[in-house]
Amino acid sequence: MRAVLIVNPNATSTTPAGRDLLAHALESRVTLRVAHTDHRGHAIEIAGEAARDGTDVVIVHGGDGTVNEVVNGILGDCGHVPPRDGPAVGVVPGGSANVFARALGISADPIVATNQLVDLLGAYRRGVPWRRIGLMDCGDRWGVFTAGMGVDGDVVAAVEAQREKGRKVTASRYMRVATREVLASARRDPTLTLELPGRDPVTGVHFAFVSNSSPWTYANTRPVWTNPETTFETGLGVFATTSMNVWANLRLVARMLSKNRRIEAKHLVRDDDVLWVRVIADTPTACQIDGDYVGERKTMTFTSVPNALAVVAAPPTHD
Repeated sequence: MRAVLIVNPNATSTTPAGRDLLAHALESRVTLRVAHTDHRGHAIEIAGEAARDGTDVVIVHGGDGTVNEVVNGILGDCGHVPPRDGPAVGVVPGGSANVFARALGISADPIVATNQLVDLLGAYRRGVPWRRIGLMDCGDRWGVFTAGMGVDGDVVAAVEAQREKGRKVTASRYMRVATREVLASARRDPTLTLELPGRDPVTGVHFAFVSNSSPWTYANTRPVWTNPETTFETGLGVFATTSMNVWANLRLVARMLSKNRRIEAKHLVRDDDVLWVRVIADTPTACQIDGDYVGERKTMTFTSVPNALAVVAAPPTHD
């Protein structure tokens, strides 16, 4: 089995010792090539080359942004049915949130995740097929687990600006930035219109989250839910609000953090299983895909693409 290990040495929780341990664990089980990223978009280039070379597995040791780049490198442009003979993607978390890995049941602890990966590679050798998951076609980029327009795009842009200044991105810093951006958004008029299959357009929308799995994110170890029934095997989840009333949204946040996962509110538009979501903005609006800021957009269409990607993960479990 041929594998490429793509390491983002600048990811939040990667260490030289951890990278060496991972490479050593893999070298006795696969024919391994290790590649380190050194600029944004580099993982797209490495993964694209691996796909063209017939590599069996591309393993990511980095954060969610690196995972997104690898997936886009393997699959190429959107707007087509992904081939079934491309490399599978494995993940050993190295970022701050690691939402994708955790949604697949991969431990956030890199050492534990390494052992999981080794076991899963062994299972494949014994005839257990790769798991296949759905993705989001976002028009000019594949989305793996989340996207959105509005306040979350503003938050991601602000966090990236702080990262560029050399500040470490922690959960507490992220929450401070998010609180500031939400309060700023509360003073602005809604500019978004939401379109869903078979429904009248919803106007007066302040922000829209689109999910391909759940939870939506994590506050350290605590899951944050928007669309509890959305999984890699369903359609997309949509979560949008028509009010920025502070008290109403504080109650909504409490529900998002609750263990009973009943996400309801009068000002909330939510569905856990739709084929596509279109968001139209009156003016260019911040957009994020998988936690990466992708600029301001006036229109974004997110389409569910089932069985798009092979992943090194155990079969899904059902609560």
